[in-house]
Amino acid sequence: MKPYLAAALAAALLFAAAHAGADSDDDSSISITAPLRVSRQGGRTVITVDAAARAKSGIETAAAAARPVRRELRGYATVLDPGPLTALRGRYEAAAARLAAAQAKLAASNTAYRRAQGLYRDGRTASLAEVQAAEAAFRADQADVSAAGAARASLAAEARQDWGAALGREVAAGGRGLDALVERRALLVQVTLPPGQTLAEPPAKAALESGRGARAPLAFVSRAPRTDPKIQGASFYYTVPAAGGVLPGMELIARLPVGKPQPAVQVPAQAVVWWQDHAWIYRRSGPDAFTRTAIATDRPAPGGGYLVSGLPAGSEIVTRGAQLLLSEEFRAQIQVGD
Repeated sequence: MKPYLAAALAAALLFAAAHAGADSDDDSSISITAPLRVSRQGGRTVITVDAAARAKSGIETAAAAARPVRRELRGYATVLDPGPLTALRGRYEAAAARLAAAQAKLAASNTAYRRAQGLYRDGRTASLAEVQAAEAAFRADQADVSAAGAARASLAAEARQDWGAALGREVAAGGRGLDALVERRALLVQVTLPPGQTLAEPPAKAALESGRGARAPLAFVSRAPRTDPKIQGASFYYTVPAAGGVLPGMELIARLPVGKPQPAVQVPAQAVVWWQDHAWIYRRSGPDAFTRTAIATDRPAPGGGYLVSGLPAGSEIVTRGAQLLLSEEFRAQIQVGD
């Protein structure tokens, strides 16, 4: 059950109990008033809990650790099917093999042609017909090499046009650069910015929100040669490890860090309470005083929790017992009468 539902249920039970008492005694007036330790100061609700009550209730606090973060641009990420790229690489390697075979055949026919020419000039065993036959084989092999070379060059151009310069070079190099994608150890992700947003230098590292607050690391590959037709923004290629439940065809959110690091603090997950679909923490605002503060939870911190901007470094927050404070704050707001 969500915390705010639990608080609402507690309020309903208290309301019912109060009215049950009122029905049993018509001459009495019953009301439930807020405890003195909950008050309004400067338009905010302040809960005052002394050290003894905190110890008895198990309420603990800690200073939030400083963790500078960079501003993040939100991008739309599509995990691409590696099949077309794998197939293109296979076609290129087949074309390269045909070219190598044609070149080897040409080298042999060239040697035979030159040998026949030499024997014919010396008036020895080679006839003119043999020389002509050797030359015809040599010219045919030259044509085969030219055709195979053109086919390979065409596939290299197709790779650059369809996948960009960096991936096109990997296809044309015929090396091991694409092995992680071909072997499905990594997946290719197209990240597209919202229309009107640009990046002069895309970040080398970014993050992919893979669900339930988890983030997967993205590594920059190149600018994409085309945009996502549904979004019409600047696009980039990144790779992501295939582990972690990321699959081709998924449409997720990418976070691209930009600008200089800005101050932020790390808030533990157990310090966060939820109410009205918003995340809150309780901060110490005095020796025994605590105030509820809204936070954003769009930046998961390494190792758990969240990176939160806008909180001063060293802010003392409730790390255990925040739910008790939220319940106490709601209980204090209940005013029941006849």
